[in-house]
Amino acid sequence: MANAVNQAQFWEQRYQEGSDRWDLGQAAPVWRSLLAGAEAPPPGRIAVLGCGRGHDARLFAEQGFAVVGFDFAPSAIADAQALAQGTTAEFLERDIFALPQEFASQFDYVLEHTCFCAIDPDRRSEYVEVTRQLLKPDGALLGLFWCHDRPSGPPYGCSLTELRDRFAQGWQEEQLKLVTESVEGRRGEEYLGRWRRLA
Repeated sequence: MANAVNQAQFWEQRYQEGSDRWDLGQAAPVWRSLLAGAEAPPPGRIAVLGCGRGHDARLFAEQGFAVVGFDFAPSAIADAQALAQGTTAEFLERDIFALPQEFASQFDYVLEHTCFCAIDPDRRSEYVEVTRQLLKPDGALLGLFWCHDRPSGPPYGCSLTELRDRFAQGWQEEQLKLVTESVEGRRGEEYLGRWRRLA
């Protein structure tokens, strides 16, 4: 049986029902720390995959990044566009797995936060390839990965070993560390990763 998470309607229903518990109502705290610190990436064009209501995207736009957020739930994009009034962030209703047809090699960065854990685990290799195709040569994936071992999902779990295996070919790992400023319910399970696309 096909996994329901592959369909936009699965996610759209959660937005309409108000059962979108992954929405923090704000950008992830680790992004604020990253952008304020010595290791902050220089502004560039960034794609936010599975952007939801766009909280992370708006934060990066406020810091000078040219941001395009993608989600295939219509309500998520409508809310993101409304919340982004007065910012430069752009939001488009798209299936992330189709993005390379339209946006190949157009981004300096891809931002990951609760997309990898939401997609069908059988499509994770495809996700990695999509990410690679969206990036310019030498572009970087900035990811906040939720690594837990609870059965079922979404959110689907993963391990550090799986992450490293997924990004072993065609990537250079620059960082993968436990996050200390996670929200309640994810403490001790979130890792900040940065991988550079090799040409």
